[in-house]
Amino acid sequence: MPKVAIVGVGQSAFVRSYPGSIREMVFDGFQEALTDAGMSAADIGASVVCSAPEYDKQRSPSGVFAEYLGLNPQPTVYVETLCSSGSTGVRLAYSLVASGLHDAVAVLGFQKMSEISSAETQERMGRGGDIQWESPFGTMMPAYYAMFARAHMDAFGTTPEDLAEIRVKASTYGQLNEKAVYRKAVTADMFADPEHRMAGTVASPLRVGDCCANADGSSCIIVASEEKADALARKPIWILGTGAASASVNLAGRDLFSGLSVAREAARQAYQMAGIGPDDVDVAEVHDCFTIAEMMAYEDLGFAEPGSGKDLIRGKETYKEGRIPVNVDGGLLSKGHPIGATGGSQIRTIVMQLRGEAGEIQVQHPSIGLVHNIGGVGLYGNVTILGR
Repeated sequence: MPKVAIVGVGQSAFVRSYPGSIREMVFDGFQEALTDAGMSAADIGASVVCSAPEYDKQRSPSGVFAEYLGLNPQPTVYVETLCSSGSTGVRLAYSLVASGLHDAVAVLGFQKMSEISSAETQERMGRGGDIQWESPFGTMMPAYYAMFARAHMDAFGTTPEDLAEIRVKASTYGQLNEKAVYRKAVTADMFADPEHRMAGTVASPLRVGDCCANADGSSCIIVASEEKADALARKPIWILGTGAASASVNLAGRDLFSGLSVAREAARQAYQMAGIGPDDVDVAEVHDCFTIAEMMAYEDLGFAEPGSGKDLIRGKETYKEGRIPVNVDGGLLSKGHPIGATGGSQIRTIVMQLRGEAGEIQVQHPSIGLVHNIGGVGLYGNVTILGR
């Protein structure tokens, strides 16, 4: 395959309620990425827009953004794989560039979750499951992941305290991320205090502190051919491997005790394409919509054996100075989760790490980074491997 690079990255601040329109919100990430790449809108051959449409009031947002951002008459397309939409968009952009159809593609991820009420949001999240056989019975995202958490605890002796340590780590770095929603310290003592908000039960064994928050925000990733990258980019970051998979929408068709099959399969594909293994990864971003999701990702990606993910967090091996730094931008637990923008934000973090431009959260001399982005409750899975 031809070499394909990421030449520009951008992200708006993630906030609880964005005061402007979705056009303006998407412009924030797009303009930052263009500036980063040293490009203009005229240099973009096509655009890919990513969101979960059930939260959008605007039908066909790709056409709206193309007009507003000066991307007409270039083609634009819309993609959706729930929470993994952003990395699905990057995978599509990679394909468009590698095929030779375009030499530069902008991937625009966004979500304005505040446009609808919390009750409406939860109802739409429930419809991410099968509306005939599953979601009518009241399953919601916290309840789904609570089942995975309970299974992990029963099989491997994982404790609520282990999950709390993942949130403590997230807050350690979220405090340093100026684009994160939640920038306050979280301590294990908060989970131990039954009167503290962090310890409040959402879906046992998951508590408030185990869950990420909804947010508004946008991200932009500009993908380019080797020729374009060599001509324009200061520090191109190369897409070394990409993997994607899907699974049964109903959890009745899954094994709750073995993590997420989509993550394992997508990782297998990406590692094979990149010609590396888990031990070669220097820094990773994983989809920590819940603390248990990060724990399972350690194991699904091969950073730990099944059941041994708890040992990584107990030994602080996933901190910035550890063996495999994970989510040192605070992850979704600190940044928030504007669904369509999340994958792009994760990729932006890894690109900045590989460039050596991550500031206070910079990992020492990384050369290979990995992004793990999950859609729904393990319905879709994408793994992207990037290198200097």
